[in-house]
Amino acid sequence: MKNFKNKPVHVTRMSFGRDMRAYPQAIELDGRTYEFIDRGLSCTVQRNGDRSHILTLTDGIRHFWIREGSRGCWTLIDMST
Repeated sequence: MKNFKNKPVHVTRMSFGRDMRAYPQAIELDGRTYEFIDRGLSCTVQRNGDRSHILTLTDGIRHFWIREGSRGCWTLIDMST
């Protein structure tokens, strides 16, 4: 199994929650597309003036922890197998 920790991902489809905050519905990672069916907890973290939004998402099989950083860059923090 490849190590996907702290790897940039390409978000291919977005959606919006009730609070109008954007979150990914699908991402591409190493040539494979993952489509999310549910999202879980989220939180905002501020460190040294930089603000990040962390989300938990699932595709029904795996769980993903994804961070939205500055300028719309998304990073996969970790993924369950």
